[in-house]
Amino acid sequence: MVWAENIAVVLIIAFAFYTTIPVRTTQTLFIPQGSINTIISQLAKKGYAVSVVDSYIIRFLGEPQSGWIFIGKNELNRIDFLYKLTSSKAMINKVTLIPGETSELFFEALAKELKLDEKKLYKYYHEFSPYPEAGIYADTYYVPYGIKEKHLMHFLIRESEKKYKKISEKIYGNYNTKQWQKVLVIASIIQKEAANNEEMPLVSSVIYNRLKKGMRLQMDGTLNYGKYSHVKVTPERIKNDESRFNTYKYKGLPPSPIGSVSIDAIRAAIRPAKTKHLYFMKNKKGTHDFSDTFKAHRKNIKKAK
Repeated sequence: MVWAENIAVVLIIAFAFYTTIPVRTTQTLFIPQGSINTIISQLAKKGYAVSVVDSYIIRFLGEPQSGWIFIGKNELNRIDFLYKLTSSKAMINKVTLIPGETSELFFEALAKELKLDEKKLYKYYHEFSPYPEAGIYADTYYVPYGIKEKHLMHFLIRESEKKYKKISEKIYGNYNTKQWQKVLVIASIIQKEAANNEEMPLVSSVIYNRLKKGMRLQMDGTLNYGKYSHVKVTPERIKNDESRFNTYKYKGLPPSPIGSVSIDAIRAAIRPAKTKHLYFMKNKKGTHDFSDTFKAHRKNIKKAK
């Protein structure tokens, strides 16, 4: 009996000593996915002074969350270190794609902000997205710290596809990427041209009315594609741009969307206002005056000047 008690005392002292042994760590730490034993094994392989004993301690403390976590110190006693593993929240980055922005400028900002390879972002975007542009819905996303290019693109496009599919199935009863690309093309033009959300259905009606009559769209916004996202459209640009995005030269829609889109632009593209409008002109208030005839449009031009 005395022998058993002595053993128990020794074990308690040994355990107490073990839990106070310092563990050196980095201030940020990546916890891999898997069981507790897998996590401990992976951390040990990366040089952390952990053992099988720690897996039993962790089970009493909680369940580690996979991903990057913030430790905050370079050295802690073992029990504090193990508690951090189970209690720290995954580090999150907030990324926002502004409606109307092109993937070119978005990827440039992502690469800079998250320290990623811009070329790889492009590579995986085109690998995963069915759309040359607007494959990522304009929104704010929360992504884990340390996420790599492939996983980031997969996540952003997967979430966007869910959104697109949900809207399409509600309106059309199915989700067809060819049909949806046309919606995105029109929505992206609306996004560039409309002064506010209220104008979007009106701009949409102009697009559909001009297409129906076989007229060129003749909209500056279509030339704000790719690297030209924020470049002012000049008469020289209209004259010299030979791409299919130049709707002053070519009839019909551009070959692909010209930027990211919001839910309001998508709704307007699907349900344009019922009008006979064929023209619109920016007025002194910063909004647009819409007209049905070229004669009325000329009056709006003179009024704006």
